[in-house]
Amino acid sequence: MRRRAAPLFSALAVLLAAACARAPLPRTNLAVTPSDARWVEKTLRRLTLAEKVGQTIACRFAGNFRNLESPELKALRELIVGSRVGGVILFGGEVYETASLTNLFQSWAKLPLLIASDFERGVGNQVTNATLFPPLMALGAAGSEDLAYEMGKATAIEGRAMGVHMTYAPVVDVNVNPLNPIINTRSVGEDPALVSRIARAFIRGCQENGMVATAKHYPGHGDTDQDSHTELPTIAGDRERLERIELYPFRQAVEAGVQAIMSSHLFVPALDPTPGLPATLSPAIMTDLLRSDLGFKGLLVTDAMEMAGVTRGFGPEEAAKRAILAGIDMVLLPPEPARVATYLVAEARAGRLPVKRLDEAVRRILTVKARLGLPRQRFVEIGALATRIAPPARLAQAWKTFEAAVTLVRNEGDVLPLSPGKRLSILSLSSDPGDYFAGRAFVQEMVKRHPGSAGFYADGDTGQEALDEAVEKAAAADAVVIALFSRLSAGKGSVDLEPKHVALIQKLAAATPPVIVLSFGSPYFLRHFPEVDAYVCLYRNTPETQPIAVRALCGELEVGGQLPVSLPGLYPVGHGLVLKKAR
Repeated sequence: MRRRAAPLFSALAVLLAAACARAPLPRTNLAVTPSDARWVEKTLRRLTLAEKVGQTIACRFAGNFRNLESPELKALRELIVGSRVGGVILFGGEVYETASLTNLFQSWAKLPLLIASDFERGVGNQVTNATLFPPLMALGAAGSEDLAYEMGKATAIEGRAMGVHMTYAPVVDVNVNPLNPIINTRSVGEDPALVSRIARAFIRGCQENGMVATAKHYPGHGDTDQDSHTELPTIAGDRERLERIELYPFRQAVEAGVQAIMSSHLFVPALDPTPGLPATLSPAIMTDLLRSDLGFKGLLVTDAMEMAGVTRGFGPEEAAKRAILAGIDMVLLPPEPARVATYLVAEARAGRLPVKRLDEAVRRILTVKARLGLPRQRFVEIGALATRIAPPARLAQAWKTFEAAVTLVRNEGDVLPLSPGKRLSILSLSSDPGDYFAGRAFVQEMVKRHPGSAGFYADGDTGQEALDEAVEKAAAADAVVIALFSRLSAGKGSVDLEPKHVALIQKLAAATPPVIVLSFGSPYFLRHFPEVDAYVCLYRNTPETQPIAVRALCGELEVGGQLPVSLPGLYPVGHGLVLKKAR
């Protein structure tokens, strides 16, 4: 059997490719037709109780090659065939492998699967070599609805080409807390109106091109210094404040026709004072407020149910049941999904999970699948990927978005643009241990333009002696350029800088040469060293931002972004200096 597994996988791929050779393009109109409605009701009537429960569960997969008899594929096949799960969620992968696997999974499923992923920065956020865009805070800095629309459009076209139907984006959280460890640059900014404007454009671009968009993390994860991956954060503030800040973008997204909303694992006492109850499990927040007050009629999904924001207070089975009772339609990534499914069936048979509530959830899931045209065509055409993924025009569009976001916050004495011939000390400082050469491309390009300059690298493990030596050497330079890198990732607890790196910058700022700092992450870093001569925000470290930063510093690019967040005590939201392209 093991010797025949790989050929069997190949044969299946060939058969699926042949079956999809003339597959039509995905439906771009997400309206429900009369035939869609008939399919939904007919299908719902035919489902067993176990099949209904399965539809409410989604589990994970990686878009990398796996042998057909690998433990990972065997386990996933059992969930699709045995537990009848309604959806799968992509976490990383390659273009062709992802498309082949989505076709394979669809061939296993009795009903078409709803396949989703976190495409917050375009499909390249998860799939290698697909088009990558900057984070939404960069869209806020650019302030362009056109750029947001094109990002949504590109996401839809590339995702659907690989068999992914739904993106868990956009983030519509309003980031008003500079210490937020998990939202930060994933948010458009701190102005609810700006967040709403950019999010609505993204939603329109996405859904007009055949992909379901998801506004998250309801009722709003922007005003906390805690990460719901590791604990249950509290969102303070009274109802008036929540309406004005957190809830406003969700109302706007509902008005814009967003097809899905994702809940968050937050304690929001002004909306439900039940101690220790995450919003995901609250009928008052999920049904009374979202359905009745905000008027949302689409698909309501949970954030990952494996997160500590839920698991610290509730077991997987009980959490899933309470989520559905609260008004959730699809439970994402519950621990031990097969066991959860078995429990939910038993609870439904015992009357503790009303079948009427279950039918309501399944009807919404089936309706989304019908909107996407999946009953008509669930497979994708592998041969079309070479032209639909990352064509030059789309890559150029993404590059344009990166460029439009560059924000010059401070430029004392007009130290920028850097004039030719300067001898620079260029420091690349990463907060992440093991990310020693985070700024290699930036340093190399700067040295090319300024011969005789020297580069220095440090990460979270670099010792104090090396840092002190870098300060001494920098004193002889004409100017000091410091690139700062800090990755935002779940469970990390902070996106701030290493204290020893902050001290290094403060020492350099007190010395004679001008100090220019670039943030390839959080814009809030400046609060640690407001005395530096120049400060530039690029919002994320990607293969695009490092060469763009070099061009900005050297006067090869016009800079005009505006801060989408305030830097408390320093600069207001909307601040940004214009740096003209040098002649």
